[in-house]
Amino acid sequence: MKSLWVLNKYFYKYRGRLIVGILFVTISVIFGVFPAQYVRESFNVVQEAIQGYQNNPEDFDQSSLRSKLILYGLIIIGASLLKGVFMFFMRQTIIVVSRYIEYDMKNEIFDQYQKLSLAFYKRNNTGDLMNRISEDVSRVRMYLGPAIMYTINVVLSLIIIISIMLSINMRLTLYVLLPLPILAVLIYYISHKINVKSEQVQRQLSNISTFVQEAFSGIRVLKAYVREEKSIGDFSDEANTYLQKQKELFRINALFFPIMILLIGLSTILTIYIGGQEAIKGTITAGNIAEFIIYVNMLTWPVASIGWVTSLVQRAAASQERINEFLNVTPEISNPSDEPIELKGSVVFENVSFTYPDTGIKALDKINFEIKEGSSLAIIGKTGSGKSTIASLIGRLYDVTEGGILIDNKDIRTVNLNHLRRSIGYVPQEAFLFSDTIRNNIGFGLKDVPFEQIEAAARNAEIHTNIIDFKAGYETRVGERGITLSGGQKQRVSIARAIIKQPRFLIFDDCLSAVDTETEEKILSNLKKLIEKRTTLIISHRVSSVKHADKIIVLENGSIIEQGTHEELMQKNGYYKAMYEQQLLEDTQKKAV
Repeated sequence: MKSLWVLNKYFYKYRGRLIVGILFVTISVIFGVFPAQYVRESFNVVQEAIQGYQNNPEDFDQSSLRSKLILYGLIIIGASLLKGVFMFFMRQTIIVVSRYIEYDMKNEIFDQYQKLSLAFYKRNNTGDLMNRISEDVSRVRMYLGPAIMYTINVVLSLIIIISIMLSINMRLTLYVLLPLPILAVLIYYISHKINVKSEQVQRQLSNISTFVQEAFSGIRVLKAYVREEKSIGDFSDEANTYLQKQKELFRINALFFPIMILLIGLSTILTIYIGGQEAIKGTITAGNIAEFIIYVNMLTWPVASIGWVTSLVQRAAASQERINEFLNVTPEISNPSDEPIELKGSVVFENVSFTYPDTGIKALDKINFEIKEGSSLAIIGKTGSGKSTIASLIGRLYDVTEGGILIDNKDIRTVNLNHLRRSIGYVPQEAFLFSDTIRNNIGFGLKDVPFEQIEAAARNAEIHTNIIDFKAGYETRVGERGITLSGGQKQRVSIARAIIKQPRFLIFDDCLSAVDTETEEKILSNLKKLIEKRTTLIISHRVSSVKHADKIIVLENGSIIEQGTHEELMQKNGYYKAMYEQQLLEDTQKKAV
């Protein structure tokens, strides 16, 4: 239950509605008690009338009896209607509050997700993240709404009804309530098992969500390798595991209602038997027996709901514990200052080393270089040499392990993080497009972008011609992750999205790998004017993409092995020149073919 304490802040936020809801619950319970009392009066009136008729038939007043019974009947009907009305109001307050809290929780979790670093997303599956913000929050809402509502109803019903029963006859009340402690012990015993099984069910559901998400995202690979049947088999195994865990949970839950019906039936038998003895003694009337039977039936659902509510609370506790795991994660990268800044664009790496926290792989080893304001730096090297890691460190997606990075002569860890990232136009190695129109994907980083600006960015990225060939033009929806576009088209849309911001700092992380050499030359030619005005980092494994940069760095195994301009590196007859000649030969062979 400790995991649910975090929800107290929501109860305080909506305390007004909850207090009104509790008032409605109290009123509905009070109106629920009235019918039993007037049923008692009806029995007593009829019993008195029968005795009066037997003693003196001539003075028997049938109209008076009829009037009283009609009045009591109307009171019973009216009280029942009012109980129903206030039960409606009760649900409209407490259940609606649970929906408000569900809304707040999902926003809080989503906000926390966005604050967490890339390392967090590498450690956790997308399906599990989605399951916690959807299925787990829904289970917690059942605690916030129905569980709390019925708990209040149970407590008030027990207090009011048992008080009335005790005031009528203590002996009869004690016998009637005798089965309840047995029920409480059984609930206490079973609740722990429910908690354990619920946690197992939720974790398996996360596994299924992750499996399905990966299958749909990689559907092209599945079809290309004809692995549909294998995928169906794996899904069936996961689903069967989930089914078995659900069966185990339902078997435990199935114990509740039969046991409760048995114990409530025992209470009814005791009411009639002990009540009959008390009526013979003259301590209660026949109407009291009828009244007690109604009270027992009124307690049937409150007592029966104890098991259901306990199950809801245990499931909610298990789900909230899973939610708290991520809510309590401290973001590894946080904004150190809200002070607005205007970045100029100079970057200095001073003895920077970086090791990925989860894998332990050392990506960079004592890197030193400087990018002056308005200049361009190119980084070239083989796959895994650490090129993309440098881009991630400049955008502060990670923090350095050793050394430091200076932005405009300030430690990057002291600079306003939001302003830093707004000042960067980043084109990642793997182009990611949202399931939206091409126009909205290009204008993603800005608000209310004029169409002329979007079209200009598309022209500079050499994607405009392709876009207008589509039937819907710029309003074409690209599908999930841009699946309807080719790799080169996605990269060029991604470039347009970066340059439309007109940032102070441009980072191109091997973003031309999926386009041909001719298109690459056109894009670089279009971007030349932009690059001249802004600090630019170009990362590539192609020499053709980097040779025009003001300075070139060659990386190998996280260390700088060569640096200089294109001409300087060609004169050294080293790694860069060998790479250039090899790529030149490959391009010549392709053209010959």
